[in-house]
Parts: sequence; C-alpha cells; structure tokens
Amino acid sequence: MAALTRFLQDGRLPLSNNAAERDMRPVAMGRRNFFYVGSIRSGEAIAMLLSLLRSAILCGHNPRDYLKDILTRMPSAKVADIPDLLPHRWTPA
Repeated sequence: MAALTRFLQDGRLPLSNNAAERDMRPVAMGRRNFFYVGSIRSGEAIAMLLSLLRSAILCGHNPRDYLKDILTRMPSAKVADIPDLLPHRWTPA
C-alpha cells in the first residue's frame, strides 16, 4: 500500500506512469509488426536499425538528419571513426 501512495510524500514523482507506457509502446508494436519480417538476419538488421534510431532520438538528434549524415559518412569512414558516428558521440558534419 505504501508504494501506491509514495507520490504523496515525494512531489517529484508523477501521479501516473503514462510516460513510461508511452515509451514502451513502440517496442511492443514493433515486436508484433516485425514478427513476419522474413528471416532471422533481416529481423536482427531491423532491430539494430531501430535501436540506433531510438538512441539518436533519446540523445536529442533528429533521426532523419542523423541517419542521412551517418549513411553518407560511413562508406569513407575508417574503422577507428565508427565510434564517433554512434548517437551519444555524433556531431553533424
């Protein structure tokens, strides 16, 4: 019972968990929609791509700009440059 009233003692806690549920919705929808993705390799590829895009969003980047930039820079990038293209270290060219 104490856990259900904890928000009354700590004003920083939200009254509902709608934000957490809203953040989890794309994961659940993707799990259902990508069930028929075609093959295990294509499922792994789409999972990596969506994870990369979601990480970019969480880092505050526009996903379209991020993806366009890294896809144009990757063909000429050296192996040592790849970590700089990850969302938490990326800076637009």
